[in-house]
Formats: sequence, structure tokens, C-alpha cells
Amino acid sequence: MKSQQSMSSSTLPLTILTLAFLSFSICVNAQSCSHEFAELAQEKNISGCKRLRTLDADFGWNWNYHNDTNSSTIHIEILFGVKLNAPQGWIAWGVNPGKRAEMIGTKALIAIKQSDGTLKVDTYNITKETRSGCRLLPSHNIGLRVSNMSVNNMGSILYIYARLILPSEEYNITRLNHVWQVGYELVEDQPLNHPTSLDNVDSTETIDLTTSDGRSTKQNRSFLRSVHGVLNIIGWGTLLPIGVIIARYFRVFPVKWDPTWFYLHIGCQLTGFLIGTVGWAIGLSLGHASTYYTFHTHRAFGIIIFTFSTIQMLAFRLKPKETDDYRKYWNMYHHFLGYGLLAIIFLNIFKGISILKGGKGWRWTYIGILAFLGAIVFTLEIFTWVRFFVLKPKQSKPKKDNPK
Repeated sequence: MKSQQSMSSSTLPLTILTLAFLSFSICVNAQSCSHEFAELAQEKNISGCKRLRTLDADFGWNWNYHNDTNSSTIHIEILFGVKLNAPQGWIAWGVNPGKRAEMIGTKALIAIKQSDGTLKVDTYNITKETRSGCRLLPSHNIGLRVSNMSVNNMGSILYIYARLILPSEEYNITRLNHVWQVGYELVEDQPLNHPTSLDNVDSTETIDLTTSDGRSTKQNRSFLRSVHGVLNIIGWGTLLPIGVIIARYFRVFPVKWDPTWFYLHIGCQLTGFLIGTVGWAIGLSLGHASTYYTFHTHRAFGIIIFTFSTIQMLAFRLKPKETDDYRKYWNMYHHFLGYGLLAIIFLNIFKGISILKGGKGWRWTYIGILAFLGAIVFTLEIFTWVRFFVLKPKQSKPKKDNPK
């Protein structure tokens, strides 16, 4: 009963911290367009406007239905703008009539900027062969009508403007799959493959054009990646090291908190393991759902971390008794495996931050966590050695016999 109360009291603040950190880190709010883009949209009488979630891109639109005798069509007017951080390159925006927003099957408008400043925009069909590296050529038969297509350059920002007529039997205005992209490699007028960062891969969305803010649906990969990162930082990267610190410095020497240290140690390790396992499972799900890319090193390290953490958790039930002859060898294995596991965890977290393109915020937040934990370890280590050198002479000094 006492152990359960100790574990509950130690894990409750950690649970609250987890929820607070998670809410702070993955809160997603709709952003309005940039000031320059909003002014240009106003000039063209475009009412809908939103900041897209990747590549610092902006998107504006108008729409209306047209009912003919034989069929109905959707008329949309679009304005797409994105910064091109290079003397040459290309930007693209398009719609996909398929079941989900993805590159393959997109009917795209691609604007090309040559190094001499020449601008060109045309329509393209994006196919599986395109992704395989086959030459991408303009196509005027993309299954929808495009008019008034133009491209403008304002500073480092390129804008595509066009009017499109979409057949209503293929496209749903409340669930329109649209894709945007930026690339920097050209061969004459041919756009080549774009970068493979997550920002580029995640540049897809299912948008509701009937809403003023362009509400998006069923695009939770970016959200889940943030959840994956936060849970792993808290579980593997923070709580497990705290559990190791407690076992290292509060078990016997320099401070003896028996049996409190054991309950705190189990509480931190078990809570960290459970939180980290949820994050690991989300990561596996994201990797399984990703059709065109896999981060092999990050995934392999994640599997190693989960496997050996599970072995460490089983130690609470399978460890030998203190009277067993091989208990000291088990202790050595348990300690060295734990320290080696921490090294892999720290490495993989920074690897994940680099993949996630979390920016300086994520990186410096975790560096701050490690610095705080490191300062605690450094202080306790100094205290350990000071106390050792103070107590050692006293213990080695022979006791004087009492006079009779």
C-alpha cells in the first residue's frame, strides 16, 4: 500500500507535466496569410486566404457552382505564393481527384524561374513515372480547364494566379485535395525532383473551400509527428534518466533513502517507459503509413530502445535475490545496459529533431533539459566524492581501547 501511494505521488506531477508540455507543443492554430500576400489577394478580389502549414506558403481562393443542362462544374480562382530561396527554381500548386491528397495523380500548375529571371507557368500531370525520375513535360490535357494563368515575382516570392473549372463529379469543394511544392533544380525548362525534407513531403492537405479559413481535414501526420516527438522526449529522454539518477545517488551512497529511492526509481522508469512506448508506437504507425520515404537509422534506434527498455523493465520481476551468487554480475549487466541505452536515446532524440525540422525551439529545449539533468548529476557527483574522502579517513582510523 505504501509503495502504491509513493508511486502515485511521484507520477502525478510527471503526468501533469506531460499533459502541459504536450498541449503547449502541439497546439495547432489556423494562421492568416502574410501581409504582402493578403494585399495582393485583396487587389484581385480574392476573399478566402490562409497560411499553409509547410514551406511558408500562402493560398487564396474564390469559388462558385455553375449548373449546366448536362452537368455541374466548380469554378475556382486561386492565388498561390511561396518564397523561392534561390536564383532559379520552381513552385507548384495542384489538385488531386483521388481519395487522398498526394503527389501522384495531381493536376498541377508549375511556375519556373530561370537564373536570368525569366518566368514561365504551365499545366502538368504528375504520375508515378514522374516520381521515378522520368522527364516532366507540360500537358494541356489534365482533365480540367485552366484559364488566365500567370506568374509574378515580387522580391524572392513567386505567385501563381489562375482560374480553374473542376467537374463536380470528380472534385468535392468541401473536401478538395490540394498539393503544393517548391524545388530548386532545373534542366532547361524541366523541373526536377524537390527536396525530401518533411516540409516538402507534408505539403498536402484536404481543404474545405466553403469556410473562410480553409479548414483542413484528415491531415494529422504533422500533428502525430509532434506528439511522437514530445512523448519520446518526456518518456525516453527525461523520465528514464531521472530514474537512473535516483538509483545512482539515493540507493546507498552518498544519500540512503531506503526504500523510498526504489519506489521513486520504479515510478520514473515505469512512467517513462509507458509514455515512451506510446510515442514509439505512434512512430511505427507513421513509418508504416509513409509510402515513399523511411528514416532507417532513426527507426532502427527506436526499435533498439524499445527492446532493451522492455528488458530493463522485466528486471523488476526477474532480478536475482541478494543472496544469489550471480547477483553482482546481474547488477553489472543491468547498469551497463542502462547507461548504454541512455546514450542511444539521446542520440536518437536529436536525430528525430533533425528529421522533424523542429527548429531551434525543439533542439534548445532538449539541450536545456539535458543541461539541467547534467547539472544535477555533476552536483551529486561532487557531493559523492567529497563525502567519500571525508568518511574514508574516519572509517580507516583505528578505534582506541577503552581504559579499564
